[in-house]
Amino acid sequence: MAKYVLKRLLSAILTLTIVLTVVFVLVRQMPIEGYFDNYDKLDAKVIEAKLEKMGLNDPLPVQLLSFFKNLLKGDLGTSARYSVDAPIAGIIAQKAPISAMIGMSSMVLALALGLPLGAAMARSKSKFWDKFGTAFIVFVNAVPAAVYYIYLQSYGAKALNVPMLFDRNNWHTWILPVFSMSLGNIAYYAMWLRRYMVDEMNKDYVKLARAKGVENKKITMRHVFRNAFVPMVQYIPTSLMYTICGSIYIESLYSIPGMGGLLVDVINRQDNPMVQAIVMIYSCIGIIGLLLGDLLMTVIDPRITFAKKEGAR
Repeated sequence: MAKYVLKRLLSAILTLTIVLTVVFVLVRQMPIEGYFDNYDKLDAKVIEAKLEKMGLNDPLPVQLLSFFKNLLKGDLGTSARYSVDAPIAGIIAQKAPISAMIGMSSMVLALALGLPLGAAMARSKSKFWDKFGTAFIVFVNAVPAAVYYIYLQSYGAKALNVPMLFDRNNWHTWILPVFSMSLGNIAYYAMWLRRYMVDEMNKDYVKLARAKGVENKKITMRHVFRNAFVPMVQYIPTSLMYTICGSIYIESLYSIPGMGGLLVDVINRQDNPMVQAIVMIYSCIGIIGLLLGDLLMTVIDPRITFAKKEGAR
């Protein structure tokens, strides 16, 4: 187990290094205007002096090495346009907690609603909950998210009598953004849990338990649900990506001062250093999610082993 964890950690570090390198090189191909505020009004000598100070005149390998050295120190550089010469790490430190709270709240809500819905669909095949859940899953996946996000904001605000825009100090304004962000994950959890539970219900151990007279409720909750939940853990990375993608649009829609809205803002302002830093952070989250998905499977189900057995090829 320890050997596997070490191997996965090294693999994650290698993947992260490759992703950071690719993002760094791509950002360096963007126009240099993204590194200056009021570029058109600056003198050529001023531009050249700042390029030299930022190390942008150095060969690309030298820039990349310098970037990784600064990254290990926690230095993400400075903003060029969003907040001129302000440390990017400080800006992100103010924004990240808000996104983290909303994102984690939406994932908790998705688990609280998606898993019971998936279990109800599996237990009542072709009945009300199965039809309702299927319709909901099809709707969420078929309709563009932007459409039902806007409808939820417009009609939800009126129905709940809450402000349409986010206010950190008013918990009522958290309801619609959190619920909107959780919709994709609710559908995802329900769909896959139903599939895995239906597969488990057709296995021999379930048929044997039924033949012995064990109640269906006990079979479903003690055995079928527990065994079906194990492979669900591997979808944590997908859940994280749903949350990240949702936050980019939802935070802009509700004027939430978080990371998602920040990314949209810095892209519009063409602030290259900020875009690079935020994209890298999102990449890190995705890679860490993949690692956690693999490791949590071994924690939840001790039957899973990654040690190579004798005679195995």
